[in-house]
Amino acid sequence: MNPPIAYLAAAGGTAFGRHEGRDALALMAEAAQQALDDAGLRRADIDGVLCGYATTLPHLMLSTLFCERFALRPAYAHSLQLGGATGSAMLMLARDLVRAGRCRRVLVVAGENRLSGQSRDSAIQTLAQVGDADFEVPNGASVPAYYGLLASRYLHETGACEADLAELAVLMRTHAAGHPDAHLRTPVTREEVLASKPIAAPLKLLDCCPISDGAMALVVSAEPDGDSGVVLAGAGQAHRHQHLSALADVLQCGAAEAAQRAFDEAGLGLADIDGLGIYDSFTITLAMLLEEIGFAPRGGAARRVRDGDFRADGPLPLNTHGGLLSFGHCGVAGGMAHTVELFRQMAGRAGTRQLRRPRHAFVHADGGVMSSHVSLILSREEAR
Repeated sequence: MNPPIAYLAAAGGTAFGRHEGRDALALMAEAAQQALDDAGLRRADIDGVLCGYATTLPHLMLSTLFCERFALRPAYAHSLQLGGATGSAMLMLARDLVRAGRCRRVLVVAGENRLSGQSRDSAIQTLAQVGDADFEVPNGASVPAYYGLLASRYLHETGACEADLAELAVLMRTHAAGHPDAHLRTPVTREEVLASKPIAAPLKLLDCCPISDGAMALVVSAEPDGDSGVVLAGAGQAHRHQHLSALADVLQCGAAEAAQRAFDEAGLGLADIDGLGIYDSFTITLAMLLEEIGFAPRGGAARRVRDGDFRADGPLPLNTHGGLLSFGHCGVAGGMAHTVELFRQMAGRAGTRQLRRPRHAFVHADGGVMSSHVSLILSREEAR
């Protein structure tokens, strides 16, 4: 007997950038209302709610706070906290809740006013806490510093160069240029990336994602609400370490394990995928994930970019909204934007940006310093 199907039924989201005077709850409410409208749902149709955390609103019961503000009375609600992997982890949990019969429709929502509602120093200090409290944080390490160390080792191990990483930043900006909701839309060149301000060697400013305000929401349903026909076909996680100092091999962070679990569950392989949403907090993040999972050979992600493989009109479109590097990063919702983009493309709801509709799409997110990995596989129902 086949297991019950969980559908991605609807999506909503705000523009990313600066939203002066709007807090996390207001942004979340806008995204959630868009998602309900997308599938013609009422608040009473939602019986499960999952919320991502917000560093600008560290409420102990964020899910019930949001439900109160948004006039929801679900039978199931809680918040999750898994760094950048939170959004995909929430979708995996929502899928399990629906398939188990616990809920019929789960609203997955996250948002944060990290750009306008938090000082730069506060943001740096808050995010740096993913480091080891005894050995890393006291030495002044920041998240860019952690990823700079990863990048140095990766370049040494693979023979890739800084210009290779820059190719990924250029591609993300190219894709964001066509999306009206993206934070950064001005095209950049490889030379501009390489000449941008040094942040944490070998990473420069344009190797790093911007900090944004924004929110995203998705509805996971037991029924194909509307006409999207997008199924959450597979999911997998892997957790090998928390701290960078505990990572034995930078080329094996756990991404491949999470991906394989998702592929096994979906009964698919790398060759079946024709759409990608890969977490890209830094250019090094994107390069390492593409290569560890198998969408590019070791040290070869940039070559695939130069060959046009990851372009919006290429055989394997990658982050066609611009990713974290250009669409923007507002915490949990930043990672969710990859899934929102793929859902819209698969459901034929991307409007003037509509591309060839993927049959099977792959999403991957990581939290911490390549620490927690979650992979999702989305399939159009007719392709199963």
